[in-house]
Amino acid sequence: MILISKYLVPKGYRGITLYPFIVLRNSNLIGNQVLLNHENIHLKQQLELLILPFYVWYSFEFLVRFVQFKSWGKAYRNISFEREAYHKEYDLDYLNNRKLWSFLKYLRLK
Repeated sequence: MILISKYLVPKGYRGITLYPFIVLRNSNLIGNQVLLNHENIHLKQQLELLILPFYVWYSFEFLVRFVQFKSWGKAYRNISFEREAYHKEYDLDYLNNRKLWSFLKYLRLK
C-alpha cells in the first residue's frame, strides 16, 4: 500500500518502506517504477526477516558502516539491504526471480 507524506520521509529521500507501507514524499512519485521497485525490494527483505529483525539488523549495520566510513551517506549506501535494492532497482522483473536471503550477497564490500 502506498501512502503520501512529506513528514514521514526524511529530508533528502524520496521514499521509505515501513512494512506494509511504501511512503512517498509526494504524489508525483507514484508513477516512478524504479523507485517503487526499490521500495518493494525492501518490503520483500522485511518479510523474509519477519519485519522487526529487519529493522534491528538495518540499524546495527548502519552503525557499523557509519563507524567504518564516518559518513552518513556512505554508511546508508553500503547497508546490504540498500546495496541490493540500488543494484536491482532497474530490474523490474527482479522480485519474480529473487532468491531468499539475497541481500546476504551484498554484506561483503568489494
